[in-house]
Amino acid sequence: MQITGFDLAQRFIGTKEVAGPVSNAHILAMLRLDNTWVEGDEIPWCSALVNYICWLLRLPRSKSLAARSWLGVGIPIALEQARPGYDVVVLKRGGDHEPGPEIAAAPGHVGFFAGLEARPRATFGDPDTGRVLVLGGNQGDSVSVSPFPVTRVLGVRRLYVEQSA
Repeated sequence: MQITGFDLAQRFIGTKEVAGPVSNAHILAMLRLDNTWVEGDEIPWCSALVNYICWLLRLPRSKSLAARSWLGVGIPIALEQARPGYDVVVLKRGGDHEPGPEIAAAPGHVGFFAGLEARPRATFGDPDTGRVLVLGGNQGDSVSVSPFPVTRVLGVRRLYVEQSA
């Protein structure tokens, strides 16, 4: 049986930042894997979780705290082809005003693909076609599964290569 990044990341659901001058030791370990300068868990750590999980499973990783750094890892695939356990999703941090995937230094968010949630359109022509479910870190200061508008997806990357039997 192959353990996927999604499977392992589920074990971390509920891991939370610690308020004040103390930091969660698990989050600090994730942050310091590739970034020894980090002193606390109050900085964005979504990429740190994905890097940590991929490090544990010996998967390709970005070795960066920048969420958009994941746009250069693995194989690009369409959102419709994404599978839980096999893929990471890179998102814009804010709304439509943020730059596209060509600007790697812009803010973003990354996590493991957990599924798609269709939403009925409220009015004719409503561009909101649904949400992507992401298992990630720093979502409400904790590891959780959260929905994000599909319009915020910058890219989906497949980390696993299918092995034939």
